[in-house]
Amino acid sequence: MVSYLQVDGLSKSFGDLILFENISFGIAEGQRTGLVAKNGTGKTTLLNILTGKEDYDSGSTVYRRDLRIAYLEQNPSFAPGLTALQACSKDGYELQAKQMLSRFKINDYDQKVEELSGGQLKRVALASVLMTDPDFLILDEPTNHLDLEMIEWLEGYLNRNNRSLLMVTHDRYFLDRVCSEIIEIDNRQLYQYKGNYSYYLEKRQERMDNQNLESERANNLFRKELDWMRRQPQARATKAKARIDAFYDLEDKVKQGITQGDVKLDVKASYIGNKIFEAKGISKNYGDLQIVKDFDYVFARYEKMGIVGNNGTGKSTFIKMLMGETEPDKGRFDIGETVNFGYYSQDGLQFDEQMKVLDVVQNIAEVIDLGNGKKLTASQFLQHFLFSPEKQYSFVHKLSGGEKRRLYLCTVLIRNPNFLVLDEPTNDLDIITLNVLEEYLASFKGCVIVVSHDRYFIDKIVDHLLVFSGNGDIKDFPGNYTQYREWKELQTVQATTDNRSNTQAGNKKQSVRNNKPAQQKLSFNEKREFEQLDKEIPELETLKATLEEELSSGLLSPEELLIKSNEIAQLIDKIDEKTMHWLELSEKSDH
Repeated sequence: MVSYLQVDGLSKSFGDLILFENISFGIAEGQRTGLVAKNGTGKTTLLNILTGKEDYDSGSTVYRRDLRIAYLEQNPSFAPGLTALQACSKDGYELQAKQMLSRFKINDYDQKVEELSGGQLKRVALASVLMTDPDFLILDEPTNHLDLEMIEWLEGYLNRNNRSLLMVTHDRYFLDRVCSEIIEIDNRQLYQYKGNYSYYLEKRQERMDNQNLESERANNLFRKELDWMRRQPQARATKAKARIDAFYDLEDKVKQGITQGDVKLDVKASYIGNKIFEAKGISKNYGDLQIVKDFDYVFARYEKMGIVGNNGTGKSTFIKMLMGETEPDKGRFDIGETVNFGYYSQDGLQFDEQMKVLDVVQNIAEVIDLGNGKKLTASQFLQHFLFSPEKQYSFVHKLSGGEKRRLYLCTVLIRNPNFLVLDEPTNDLDIITLNVLEEYLASFKGCVIVVSHDRYFIDKIVDHLLVFSGNGDIKDFPGNYTQYREWKELQTVQATTDNRSNTQAGNKKQSVRNNKPAQQKLSFNEKREFEQLDKEIPELETLKATLEEELSSGLLSPEELLIKSNEIAQLIDKIDEKTMHWLELSEKSDH
């Protein structure tokens, strides 16, 4: 394979903070690599180094000569005065640029970039990067600010194009379906896994299990060494310097093992009564845009609801009406007296940048009640959400964007709410933090509403969905997002099948009415192809049903699940392609 990028012995630090040390890896032609790590450990810094936007301490980065590289930054910017179209289009490609912008719901091509929201700016930047037709794509959080439809389109686009790719994303389904290799930065080191995200999880767990065994041995040795150090007479210290140095090295190793530990956080939410909230006849318009229309709903105790839909369909507006930030045009929300909301909003990230991390949380609560007489201090709570004791005494302005999001999440949760309302909580949070949050929500003894475009997160958390389709159309679906997508695909196939059946029935009626065969304009080969498709499509649909049964049986291994999932995706594409061709031939045979 042709090497596109080779990184050797790369190190980077900011003062005393070492992000990574002596890391090496390579990316070859056609290789699609995902980069995962905790927030604040250098993911974006590494991408900036690779694209020449940031310097490094030592090592080397070498690209293949004349390689065309495109970089999507986490927070992109454009020269003021450019329109969205100018920011995206290259000379002579205006039509293609408009098509690409439309894919990402940017339809006002003449709007100035300085007038765009952060999400719109990110989508313009993504469209611009894809328009350059590069050999090698470097993407920092490409799915942020994309709705589900856009994410699935981008997923397909990247899979259809054999471009080399290095990507940071928290979207685990996206990682699993797009990337063929995962690299992880952990404790300043880099680990490489030749497989997708599912494979990485399995192999990482093996690594962690081995580390835990080593950690246990180190702890036993540490206890003996600690006892020796305590009994060590000062006069003999110089004679045992080597052993004392070894002790401090061992102490560092034990501390690293402690930070890797996974402590279960089982928080007792404050009491919540049977009455949660009722939505009564809620309607909301913005001009001609219908957001919600005559919506009624009774929310149940301990319910965990996901809200999904494309951008602009009213999800955040619905949440703001529930939280009292926006008034409905008609109707009202009747909220129970015992409800204590914890609200994580998209625009709630507001801190005094000169405060220390621990002070931010302690100003809200010194402790959080776990129930049964157990409590966690603010410092212990922060440590559970991956803020080390050292990091807790850092100033807020020194945190990365993802770390600030994590801190904001802590300020919401430590208030001990009994009803969590989370509006896009997964944006800018790393995968490890998402795992901690998912575990917290799984054992949370209260109510939850989550608005998210993260399919993996939604699948793990919710009992059912409210699906916002636009124009006030809101449907309650009894399942998670993957189940909803499967149902939607079945509906599409069924509608196509019904359409084909209706077309055939109509042709027969027309034939009887005319008392003579319908005039055919199909060639001999087309007629044979038409007849063959009539047989093939039902066979393919039967095969798809069989695969669906196997996937839902719970009997397949992870490897078999991956193989079958790929098979059914290819099969759906084939059914769609053949059905469309059947319809084309069917229309031709009618004339």
